[in-house]
Amino acid sequence: MSQQVSPIEADNVKDNLAEVQSLLAKHRLVEEVARRQDSGRHDVVENLVQRQHIAELRHLFSRMPTVTVALILSALPEEDRLLAWKEIAEERVDSILELLSEEICEDLVGDGHHTSTKVMVNAFELHNGRLRQITVERPVQLTNIKPIWVDLVAPTPRVREWVGEYFGLELPDPEDLTDLEASARFYIEDNGEVHLHSDFLLDLNDASRNVAVAFILHKDILFSVRTEELPVFRLQRLRARTKPGYVNDGTDVLLDLYAADAEYSADRLEDVYAELELVGKKVLNTKLTDDEAGNILADIARQEDLNGRIRRNVLDTRRAVSFLMRGRFLTADQLEDARQIMRDIESLDGHTSFLFGKINFLMDAVVGFININQNQRVSKLTKLSIVFMPINIVAGIGGMSEFSMMTAGIPWPVAYGAFTVGMAIVGWLTYLALRQAEKREALRKLEQASSAAKRVTSPV
Repeated sequence: MSQQVSPIEADNVKDNLAEVQSLLAKHRLVEEVARRQDSGRHDVVENLVQRQHIAELRHLFSRMPTVTVALILSALPEEDRLLAWKEIAEERVDSILELLSEEICEDLVGDGHHTSTKVMVNAFELHNGRLRQITVERPVQLTNIKPIWVDLVAPTPRVREWVGEYFGLELPDPEDLTDLEASARFYIEDNGEVHLHSDFLLDLNDASRNVAVAFILHKDILFSVRTEELPVFRLQRLRARTKPGYVNDGTDVLLDLYAADAEYSADRLEDVYAELELVGKKVLNTKLTDDEAGNILADIARQEDLNGRIRRNVLDTRRAVSFLMRGRFLTADQLEDARQIMRDIESLDGHTSFLFGKINFLMDAVVGFININQNQRVSKLTKLSIVFMPINIVAGIGGMSEFSMMTAGIPWPVAYGAFTVGMAIVGWLTYLALRQAEKREALRKLEQASSAAKRVTSPV
């Protein structure tokens, strides 16, 4: 970030940074205490304190200039930056992103830490080779701009109607984008409109899903309609606004959105790799209890679900780009960009296939640990039954009437006491015999392993 500030402004930034760090430290401290407390009253009090700190942080950011907020975000550690980012007002997000480094922007935008659910219509026109974003709230605002991209997020039927009437086309309802057939997802109207329905990945901290997006290329203008904000779109807007010549028309925007989607999918695949590596260490290096195995199976299932969504996403992107290439309305440069996207997707396809195999291996390994635990419990029960089997035979004999005849003249406490001691001795001898048999079996397997090792290491 190359923003110049005066010495006085630098002092103000330091003061504001210290105040932000203090509020974040208090928030983390209360959060840590809340995890350790079990009392309901304590939880209520700590929740109120946390809300107070968050409210103070939100109010503090609202009073700061945009440049100051950007400088503070750049100075914060990654964990604090993500926490602070959530408390910045939505209408200031794009202007702040323009002042941050590309690495920080991709971290904040790529992980979906700031999403919007408001009804919005954004028009983008070229200005000095860069995209300029204009928020459109009324139809009259469209008369003063010449957009190459009109982006609608969660539009109401009325909004879709007046935008469609102005540009002379019919915009679909994003809730109805459920067709799977290629003929319903990728087609060209008689008037030359190009229609595409594509899925874009949205990976949030709590869940992941595929969001349907409708694209229409009409008179060199790209129209996009979707139900919610997506990291890929925000990242595309950021790049196009900060890099001159990044896009030149609506088709360029569309291709770059697909390229950014492939890049976003690759980032999420790296996260899956990292999570599975942690799971693999737990599975292969420790003895798992049933509870630990259950938690690991849940983690593996989540990664399998995300990997499946990524695979579906890249396959859908491949179909869309392939349709554009076959349509013969791409320039030579755009055609080369499309081929590069297809090559990226081919590499991602191989990674998703490998991850499915790794997930199946880890799941089989965890299930194997569960089976081993169950077999050990069954083995213990089997040993108990073997130990008590001769005791049961002796006890059966002692319960017969012949035993009373054989011990006639002996006081019954003495007779049955000696009989009980005899049963205990029989059980103990049986237990010792089992232990000895297990030791012999273990020694036999050890000798076999040693012999096999000697055969392998001996010279030919």
